Amino acid sequence: MNKPLRRIAIFCGLLVLTLLLRDNYLQYVRADKLKDDPNNRRVTIARYATPRGDIVVDGDPITGSSAAHKSGINDLKYKRTYKNGPMWAPVTGYASQAFGATQLESIEDGILTGDDDRLFFRKTLDMITGKEQQGGNVVTTLNAAAQKAAFDGLRKQGGKGAVVALEPSTGKILALASYPSYDPSSFAGNTDDDAAAWKKLQKKYNPADPMLNRALRETYPPGSTFKVVTAAAALENGKYTSADQHTESPLPWTMPGTTTQLKNEGNIPCENATMRVALQYSCNTVFGKIGADLGNDKMLAEAKKFGFDSQQFTPVRSSASVFSDGMNASQTALSSIGQYNTATTPLQMAMVASAVANDGKLMKPYMVDSLQSPTLDPVAKTQPEELSRPLSPQNAQILQSMMETVVDKGTGTRAKIDGAIVGGKTGTAQHGVENSENPYAWFISYAKLSDHSSPVAVAVVIEDESANRDDISGGGLAAPIAKNVMQAVINSKK
Repeated sequence: MNKPLRRIAIFCGLLVLTLLLRDNYLQYVRADKLKDDPNNRRVTIARYATPRGDIVVDGDPITGSSAAHKSGINDLKYKRTYKNGPMWAPVTGYASQAFGATQLESIEDGILTGDDDRLFFRKTLDMITGKEQQGGNVVTTLNAAAQKAAFDGLRKQGGKGAVVALEPSTGKILALASYPSYDPSSFAGNTDDDAAAWKKLQKKYNPADPMLNRALRETYPPGSTFKVVTAAAALENGKYTSADQHTESPLPWTMPGTTTQLKNEGNIPCENATMRVALQYSCNTVFGKIGADLGNDKMLAEAKKFGFDSQQFTPVRSSASVFSDGMNASQTALSSIGQYNTATTPLQMAMVASAVANDGKLMKPYMVDSLQSPTLDPVAKTQPEELSRPLSPQNAQILQSMMETVVDKGTGTRAKIDGAIVGGKTGTAQHGVENSENPYAWFISYAKLSDHSSPVAVAVVIEDESANRDDISGGGLAAPIAKNVMQAVINSKK
């Protein structure tokens, strides 16, 4: 071979080698990145080329798929549909041809589209047989009756709010409701109507912010419901050892380092009250002083045991609730009655009630029970997981007796259920500068059955700007909703 031909051959060989290297780089090194690139239209086409698998509650799908409306250049074959979309939106999130996906629709997208690596053999078999790829199912822990009771209660109330219900022994999420809500079906496609529906739901155009998942993402001052955490800290640190031990609580009580007296709501028996009476009447002076006496470090440590200052993944992310560090004694006092910087999600307060009901053991909250292949074969199963132990069993039972007094003859009597023992705590949390806006109404609770099992713990928060200020209370607005949710779970066990 002469020299010029040899040079051309070498050059052509190098070109082929370069192409092979580039091809392998794209297919193996950058494959995942290119696959997940939002500008890769083929990914979106593939996602909606076949019906998605379903999200399942109590054995029934709450999602579906239908033929997409064909207009313009829309090349997407199927779009998502939802049953009772507004009720389930805080659980499912949305899957939209135009606006992507959120929550379970996003987190479990691989299973729902059938593209998950755990479905490799199913995909391979479909390729061999020429069958269209099918999606698997996401089976949730939700209880349909409890979810309906929660959503209907919030809707009837008419303001904003959220409800979370947990199974204390496992951490299963039984209800997760947020109001106002939205219908994910209204913008599931890729038409002008879908775009218009999406625009109307954005906070800029809708101040009610219906797409905000208040159960997981909004944090509120918990008000007096946080006194349950403060009572737990007092018991765990040995400050008091009995529900009926008198506290060292003068009346009036001036917060340390200030000339400001901490006020109670009305003329209630708070002077040197027992822990039981203090929780029954919701004495600010007693629990504020407990927090100041224990100090910021001990109060923070106890709050963290309940899950404060940590995000939760259900697997949908929940915002971290807040109990601050570095506070002085008076700030700690205010935080210990659920004010100052203390802020919490409804999920977090359901976790507080759940841990008390479960004899001091806090289970990790979760809403996906299992994943299924298109042929309903199991792909993955969630196992209950202990998160922490905020209370010893003995102290948890002391606190249970205190919370049960609140419902039996305190501020939470509207949560009583025939045939069950209910423990709870009301809260009316200040809102706005110098409490200028309507307060938030809270109620946290659990129910116990005759066999001593506790099938459900609930947290409810209501924010109602239009209500008469004097009519807003946790016992009046939130407790009836919690009662109906607990009753729904109890009935489903029969």
